[in-house]
Amino acid sequence: MADLVQHSYEAKDIQVLEGLEAVRRRPGMYIGSTDIRGLHHLVWEVVDNSVDEALAGYCRNIEITIHPDASVTVEDDGRGIPVDEHPKEKRSALEVVMTKLHAGGKFGEGGYKVASGLHGVGVSAVNALSEWLRVEVRRNGRRYAQEYRRGQPTMPVTDIGPAEGTGTKTTFLPDREIFGQVDYQFKALAQRFREMAFLTRGLRIHFCDERVDRELTFYFEGGILSFVRYLTRGLEPLHAQPVYIERTIDSTQVEIALQYTDTYRELVLSFANNINTIEGGTHLTGFRAGLTRCLNDYARRVGILKESDPNLSGEDVREGLVAIVSVKLLEPQFESQTKIKLGNSEVKAFVEAAVVEGLGAFLDQNPQEARRILEKCLTTMRAREAARKARDLVVRKGALDGFALPGKLADCTERDPEKAELIIVEGESAGGSAKQARDRRFQAILPLRGKILNVEKARLDKMLDNAEIRALITAIGTNIGDQFDLSRLRYGRILIATDADVDGSHIRTLLLTFFFRYMQPLIERGHLYFCQPPLYRINDGKKDVWLYSEEEKDQYLARLPEGRKVTIQRYKGLGEMNPEQLWETTLNPDNRVLYQVTLEDVVEAEEAFSVLMGNDVLPRRRFLQTHAANVRNLDV
Repeated sequence: MADLVQHSYEAKDIQVLEGLEAVRRRPGMYIGSTDIRGLHHLVWEVVDNSVDEALAGYCRNIEITIHPDASVTVEDDGRGIPVDEHPKEKRSALEVVMTKLHAGGKFGEGGYKVASGLHGVGVSAVNALSEWLRVEVRRNGRRYAQEYRRGQPTMPVTDIGPAEGTGTKTTFLPDREIFGQVDYQFKALAQRFREMAFLTRGLRIHFCDERVDRELTFYFEGGILSFVRYLTRGLEPLHAQPVYIERTIDSTQVEIALQYTDTYRELVLSFANNINTIEGGTHLTGFRAGLTRCLNDYARRVGILKESDPNLSGEDVREGLVAIVSVKLLEPQFESQTKIKLGNSEVKAFVEAAVVEGLGAFLDQNPQEARRILEKCLTTMRAREAARKARDLVVRKGALDGFALPGKLADCTERDPEKAELIIVEGESAGGSAKQARDRRFQAILPLRGKILNVEKARLDKMLDNAEIRALITAIGTNIGDQFDLSRLRYGRILIATDADVDGSHIRTLLLTFFFRYMQPLIERGHLYFCQPPLYRINDGKKDVWLYSEEEKDQYLARLPEGRKVTIQRYKGLGEMNPEQLWETTLNPDNRVLYQVTLEDVVEAEEAFSVLMGNDVLPRRRFLQTHAANVRNLDV
């Protein structure tokens, strides 16, 4: 046995982290991570404090500004953080809030009835993880300020003069020692602020990014009704107005808005105290149970479902549904500090009761619209049964269960999914080149013929009739939808390698739509990638240079000495490259350019797929006109 290094383990060796030191030592415990998500979390925590003032009825306006130096200012017109002496701490309450964990107006009986921040941890954690922070408070007709460096005060709370109105202004610079590069994403932050404004009716949020000279203002009188209308724009509704339900049960506020559409998918977003609970929880469980129970009860009461008919399933009643489920409660219990799943057991019954009562009243008062909703649910049930039979038939033939891999698949010899990858290419020509170019030890090639089915416009039974879709499902091995099983994934990396032209972009979008709708865990777990093939090969007489965009080509040519002759070849398809070139530029792990597909924002992804792949032409035209300036690698 190797010699063990002897370490002292006595009372003197027990380390106690004082104050905010623990936050700096283990930031992931408080903000989830130190990557871009953690960086955004700092902004959200400060904004959440202002939103809490709005929820309490004291704040109407929030101003958020990203400055050119990457510092961020959040200012509200709430009551302002108290500055008088804290009776126990014997120092200003402002300093206590900014420097002490678990200090704030979100505990006990004072301060707030409901709150969305990190329950007293948030703003002090932001302070601890900032290179510097300055807070100004307008209160009692005076302006007070205090500054901090990495969580430690550098000055006392100081009266700096008279002030009009009340409010809090916080400016901070995230610590590069913790986060490395400080680079916010405007779209991600804007999406979060839009959600906050939707969920807090009558709150105005103004967001300005001085780095890129962009600004947006969010204000919605309709609250979550406006949210549902936003999510369903461009879709065909089954009833004229969204259903709105609002109840308060044992101090828990339940607010729900829902709209049935003619689409085949479900989009239900859940929130607890304005926090997007992306993994759901008891409020979402209660909503689903109440929805299924209410529609079945109504269908049987009016005779749409006969005594011998089976009940509608949860899947049947949620197809085409767009809904927002928002609860506000005194003591939320989340599964983690970053709040992705609500755990309060009593909330399930509260939400279920609210749905049964509220939706039941809507159905009774609107019998024609109720029948349209139920007819869609029955159509979905019949389609689900047809899909089950189609899936069972395919499974019996071995095509979805791994017994008979598609003939067009050129498999690899590696059987460890962590070491294997599936490369999806378009067309037989590219497939032939890729099969010759690949490293057959770990790279499998699946060529697809033409454009695959647009699954945004097709039900499951129709989708399973498509040979290319079946080949894709079979090769990957996980099955799809509610039968998806990640443990059966045959390849740890799935690469989409399409041509660098319009058709290639279209095929890539169709494939991504399929993965998003039916194999979303592959995206969530980081298994899906795009290959970026080169657009140009330039030979300067000595060597070949591969360039991946018009911009790269122009920059490279500008650097060449004047008068040097070069040969420029533009590639439109993978099949135009010989196997050696394809390996060197697109398949070789040492040289290739890959982009990992991520799900940063469900709402934004839903919007993009609905607009680009849906039936309505007008929203698609507007989208393309709006984003035309940002198109890359457009084939003309």
